[in-house]
Amino acid sequence: MARIFAITNQKGGVGKTTTCVNLAASLAATKRRVLMIDLDPQGNATMGTGIDKHDVEFSSCEVLLGEASIAKARISVETKGLDVVPSNSDLTAAEVALMNTEGRERRLRDALQLVQDEYDYILIDCPPSLNMLTLNALTAAEGVIIPMQCEYYALEGLSALIETIEQLKATVNPGLMVEGLLRTMFDPRNKLANDVSTQLIMHFGDKVYNTLIPRNVRLAEAPSHGQPVILYDKASRGAMSYLALAGEILRRAEQQQPPIAEAAGA
Repeated sequence: MARIFAITNQKGGVGKTTTCVNLAASLAATKRRVLMIDLDPQGNATMGTGIDKHDVEFSSCEVLLGEASIAKARISVETKGLDVVPSNSDLTAAEVALMNTEGRERRLRDALQLVQDEYDYILIDCPPSLNMLTLNALTAAEGVIIPMQCEYYALEGLSALIETIEQLKATVNPGLMVEGLLRTMFDPRNKLANDVSTQLIMHFGDKVYNTLIPRNVRLAEAPSHGQPVILYDKASRGAMSYLALAGEILRRAEQQQPPIAEAAGA
């Protein structure tokens, strides 16, 4: 059964969509079956995987409104092993329509139950705000991956997001947890970045991924070509970093699994 991660940060411009697209592609490159769900009306993750967001029959909008299943909405992309549920501006209308709908925060979770056994990982790209779309993602997910820049305002925004996660854990999703904090656009020559990075590790310990995502030209160029960076330039520092992140996530998953004898009750 798939592990479901919401990739979110209420602060924009932190590499959230870049992380979702490139982590999904990197996990697929390790022979895992991956589903990426674009829940951002901007549709950047959709475009970043080579799908024209203006030319899709079904999207995450129809999935949330119950008008299409994920099996019907998903699209196989150039990256082998990766399927995408696309998004476009129609999703804004879905958010409004859901406001007065019973069980509105569980729509995505219910839809995913029908396909969860078909994948190893499901990654959800959230909009940069706490709204009904993000609430659906956090209700469906078991873990939250938080991309963040190591800058002055980052810690304040992070505190608010952690508080939101705790509130949701106490109400709609008891199993929700912070899976990991990812330092993005990192420049080791920047003293402030190093100071904030040190504070993160002091406060959150091993929740902070060892992998650092650097500022990288190839990483920035790849979306305009409709490709994850691993396809655009697999030898780039950006591609290597996201492959390293995928490896770190897989190793953590292995460490969290109980030994076979223990799982069998031996």
